[in-house]
Amino acid sequence: MCFTCTYDLKTAKPSFGTAHAPVFKQRKMFSMQMSKLLRSVISSASQVFTDIPTSSSNQSAFSRLLSGPNQSSSNEGFTRMLESTKVKPLRPLINEVRAFKSETEIACMRRAGQASGRAITETMRHTWSREKDLWSYLEYQIKSQGCDTSAYIPVIAGGKNALSIHYVRNDDILKPEEMVLIDAGGEYGGYVSDITRTYPVTMKFSPAQRDLYTALLTVQRKCVWQCREDAHVTLDGLHEFAEKEITHELSGIGFDMSGRAIETLFPHHLGHYLGLDVHDTPGYSRKTPLQIGHCITIEPLVEFTFPIAIAGRSTFEAWAFELRTVSQCSEILASTLRQKRLRR
Repeated sequence: MCFTCTYDLKTAKPSFGTAHAPVFKQRKMFSMQMSKLLRSVISSASQVFTDIPTSSSNQSAFSRLLSGPNQSSSNEGFTRMLESTKVKPLRPLINEVRAFKSETEIACMRRAGQASGRAITETMRHTWSREKDLWSYLEYQIKSQGCDTSAYIPVIAGGKNALSIHYVRNDDILKPEEMVLIDAGGEYGGYVSDITRTYPVTMKFSPAQRDLYTALLTVQRKCVWQCREDAHVTLDGLHEFAEKEITHELSGIGFDMSGRAIETLFPHHLGHYLGLDVHDTPGYSRKTPLQIGHCITIEPLVEFTFPIAIAGRSTFEAWAFELRTVSQCSEILASTLRQKRLRR
């Protein structure tokens, strides 16, 4: 319902209509009734779970700045009802519920992953000279293959652009001698996928490119095999395992992996939880042992900005290779669950 205002050109004064006054009055009465009901519910509760800050002192200075000068008064009625002794954070409870996917949720994620994988594969069948053209066709394919929409703005990064981990300009030229990194995924039924593939623009590997690609593919497959409940592995444990395997594989093709080289070449964590959001369940510990129903990404990465020669291969620079497996952990765990049920 709109509130109308007329402007008198003679008097140069605005005139506000009163037709909606009863509506405003009703809203105020409804607000008072809800406040009374909420106060009654809170007073009778033994514990209250909420992430609404009970005072502005719990917020960062930046959050208080964004909230504006009247932020504290907007929540004043609610925060006065809360007793600090019985207020507990809500996020840990939500994370516990969201971290474990049901078979129906996993089915949605698998469908999103399969459709997204087909979309990327179909996009790779064509030769592209511009990132934005590849992006446009990929977006079309994601929906054509059955997804509702894209899960996030994709990364379409050729050459050195792939060194920016969340590069989303997607407007540069793709050169024939370069690699192109695609980080994209579709959404189906509210659940997302997250897939990364790196391949030559011309679809023909140079010897050095093939060596590095094969090394990372080997690491990825080993990491996926670790995603079993009986392995008692955590996301942090998987990351440490990936660091050791990447060090071993790169040493085998001529990299100097002494010192802290792995931290430079593999600068971010191996994976994250996946579900309703790309980075699902924020704050959920990566030290939690993976169990049936957990869904994670496996994304080993090697990137560097300096010229390098691998075991006599041709010299190259500014490359980022990333391979990512989505929902495979959940599929393996779901398979384990089915096998246990069959044994019973």
